[in-house]
Amino acid sequence: MNVGIGLDHCLSFINLQLQPADRAVLFAESAARGHAVTISRQAGCGALEVAEKLAKLLQAYSPKAAPPWTVFDRNLMDKVLEDHHLPARLAKFLPEDRASHLQDILDDLFGFRPASGTVVQQASETILHLAEMGHVILIGRGATVITAKLPDVFHVRLVAPLEKRIEHAHEFYNMSKKAARDFIQREDTGRQRYLSKYFNTRIDDPLLYHLIINTGLVSYDEAARMIAEAVVNNSPAARR
Repeated sequence: MNVGIGLDHCLSFINLQLQPADRAVLFAESAARGHAVTISRQAGCGALEVAEKLAKLLQAYSPKAAPPWTVFDRNLMDKVLEDHHLPARLAKFLPEDRASHLQDILDDLFGFRPASGTVVQQASETILHLAEMGHVILIGRGATVITAKLPDVFHVRLVAPLEKRIEHAHEFYNMSKKAARDFIQREDTGRQRYLSKYFNTRIDDPLLYHLIINTGLVSYDEAARMIAEAVVNNSPAARR
């Protein structure tokens, strides 16, 4: 995905959420009836491709007045954090009790109040606020663990055989097979370390996820379709 185009899309979504109060209430009500999705993945599983296909499918299921389903991957989240003070801005459009609830979740996650302005704190606050508003697909950054106590967030883990992932990284990032292998091993190790260090959690714990999909066995289109159907069937409206 082109980072510039992706960032513009993400910021358009955020700016819609930061409209005057009457419109913010409309979107908050819509999001409350909707969902958010987190995607954890092994490197090279095609998570971004699956997420973009998933966003289109979920948009087709959504009411016309609903906000657009928007994908935030790790790189876009870093850029958003770099350019905008999002947690404070987004918190203004949440009821006071919800904002307090999100702070309680952060305190429970870390066991202490991280130093103000740390990347982990900023990312966690932003992820929580975006998930609360709904209609977002959050890739990486510990989003699965961070949002675990929020209702109506659907958690997915994507896996695939190593050789399949090497081939994908080779094609997607236009790198040699050796570079792709090194990239995958480095990324997987880094993600495991991040979850272990900051959230005391193993990224491959199957109990964290509603659904685990092997993209070595199904296409990205089929993976997106499976997730979309599961999300819709697990939505508040479907449960009623």
